[in-house]
Amino acid sequence: MEVGKRSTISDVAKLAGVSITTVSRVINDNYPVSERTKKKVNTAIEELGFRPNLLARSLIQDKTQTIGIITPSIENLFFSEVIKGIDTFVDDKDYRSFLCSTEGNPDKEKAMIDSLVNRSVDGIIVIDPRTKNIKSGFYEGISKRIPLVLINGFNEGIMCNFVLNDDVTGTLTALRHLKDQGRKRIGLLLGRKSYSYDIKENVYRTFCQDSGLDFDEANLLRIQAGNSLDAAKQAKAILMDHLEKSQHPIDGLVCGNDFMAVGALNGAREFGLNVPADIQIIGFDNSLVSQLSYPPLTTVDHHMNELGTLAAKRMVNLIGDPDFKDHWTKLSVATNLIVRGT
Repeated sequence: MEVGKRSTISDVAKLAGVSITTVSRVINDNYPVSERTKKKVNTAIEELGFRPNLLARSLIQDKTQTIGIITPSIENLFFSEVIKGIDTFVDDKDYRSFLCSTEGNPDKEKAMIDSLVNRSVDGIIVIDPRTKNIKSGFYEGISKRIPLVLINGFNEGIMCNFVLNDDVTGTLTALRHLKDQGRKRIGLLLGRKSYSYDIKENVYRTFCQDSGLDFDEANLLRIQAGNSLDAAKQAKAILMDHLEKSQHPIDGLVCGNDFMAVGALNGAREFGLNVPADIQIIGFDNSLVSQLSYPPLTTVDHHMNELGTLAAKRMVNLIGDPDFKDHWTKLSVATNLIVRGT
C-alpha cells in the first residue's frame, strides 16, 4: 500500500485473503464468522491501522453511537456536573457525545437541535430547555423523530421524557429553614425567566402567603444573567441597591443558584452586614463554588451528577426501544439542604 495513504476495507480483505463482505461481517459483528477467519481479519486490521468509516458503518447499523447534549451554559457549574454525569454513563455504553451551548437563546437552541438531528445522532439530551420551545410544540415534534430527554423544563400535557430536580421541595426547604431561624423579611434572587426560576418564584409567593410573612415585590430581586459568571457581579449589585434603598431590607435570601449566592454574599459583606448574623443567604446546586466561598454557602443540593446519570440511562433505554415515540416518563431526583456558614 502507498505510504501515507489511508487503508481501506479492500486493503484489509486483500491482506487477510477474504472477501470484503467477510471483513464487514467481522467489523460489524452481525453475521457468524469462524474464529480463524476473525483472527486473520483482525490481524490485517491491526497491521494496516485500518479504521472503519463511521458514516458508512452507521448506514449499515442505522446507529451512529453518538448522543447530542444541549446546555444553556458551560460556565454554570450545575450544568457542568450534569454533563459529567451524562458523559460518564454514555461513554461506558460506547457512545460519544456532541456538546452544544445555546447561551440561553431559544432560537439558537432550536437551530442546534435541528443540526444534531441532521447529523443523525442516536438521541438528544437537553438541559434546562427554553420554555418557549417547549410550549410551542417544538420538542413534541422532535420526540417523534428521535429519542429525546429533557432535563427540567416540565410542562403539563407535553408528551416528552423528563428528568427533573424537585425544585418545589428544595425551595420550600430553604424558605422554611430561614423562617425557623427567625427571619422575618425573606427575599428571593433569580435570573431571567426559566422553568426552574418560575417554580421557585411560585413557591416563594405561596410560602409567603401561607406562612404569614409579608410579601413585598421589592424583595423579589431579578437579574439578567442567570447561568454565566456575570450572575455573581449582578447579584452583588442588585442586593446592595436593595439594602441601600429599602426601608425594610431583607434579613434572609434564597438565590437561584450558587453563583448568585456568592455575589449576594459579597454584596452583603461589602455593605457592612455580618453574614449570617444580619442576613442569612442560601444558594442552590451545592456546586464547588459553594464550598470555596467564605463563609461556605448554605445551599440546596441538586445532586447534579445523579441527574445527568439518570437522564443518560433513560436515553440509552430509549435508543434501544423501537417504540420510543410512544413511551413517556417523568423521573425526579430529590434535593436536600446542606447547612454551612451563611
